[in-house]
Amino acid sequence: MPNVLPVTLHNVPRMPLTCSPVRLLLLLLLLLTALEIMVGAHSLCFNFTIKSWSRPGQPWCEAQVFMNKNLFLQYNSDSNMFKPLGLLGKKVNATSTWGELTQMLGEVGRDLRMLLLDIKPQIKTSGPSTLQVEMLCQREAERCTGASWQFAINGEKCLLLDAMNMTWTVINHEASKIKETWKNNRRLEKYFRKLSMGDCNHWLREFSGDWEAMPEPTGSLEHVFPLHWRWELIAENPVKLLMG
Repeated sequence: MPNVLPVTLHNVPRMPLTCSPVRLLLLLLLLLTALEIMVGAHSLCFNFTIKSWSRPGQPWCEAQVFMNKNLFLQYNSDSNMFKPLGLLGKKVNATSTWGELTQMLGEVGRDLRMLLLDIKPQIKTSGPSTLQVEMLCQREAERCTGASWQFAINGEKCLLLDAMNMTWTVINHEASKIKETWKNNRRLEKYFRKLSMGDCNHWLREFSGDWEAMPEPTGSLEHVFPLHWRWELIAENPVKLLMG
């Protein structure tokens, strides 16, 4: 019977406390590779900044739209202009979806301002108030995996709504009354759910194809370390990766 060395804590190679540059690089490549394996995961985010009052020539509503954290659309109520940004912005601007998207931004901006004016008496400030709203939806493997709303008043995060299960979370206790008001408004909750799980998810599905068809941005990590290079580096340096 062949001699088999028992596996104990004494004969398992120990990693040094300090990491060599090569090991750090290989660990980074492993992480990047693992992230890229999770293909098909995309997110669409709408950021709104609403003011209860603004001076002439200043917008009371500003909006930004991000695809996978990349800004591709800007809007402000003063100029009433919708500005496409980057390759995705140009692609979407050339489709009929652009009209639907920009119309929604204007309508949601007005609706959010009405919400802000309704809760203004509950906000402890003497001057104009600001409501920051983030609507986010996520898709992976051809299905919606996340939909949420985050609300901040005068720069302080106060409420979070998970639209997947319609669960409210109070971040700032001073917003507890606002949460109860909105939670008891079934029409408003239905509105939040429709926008995040319906409209947002619909557009994310459409934009995902355009996003995947776009070339990698210059200077991205994929440009510096293509995927097949990472596998070769990892395969050629397994000992260095483990031992440093």
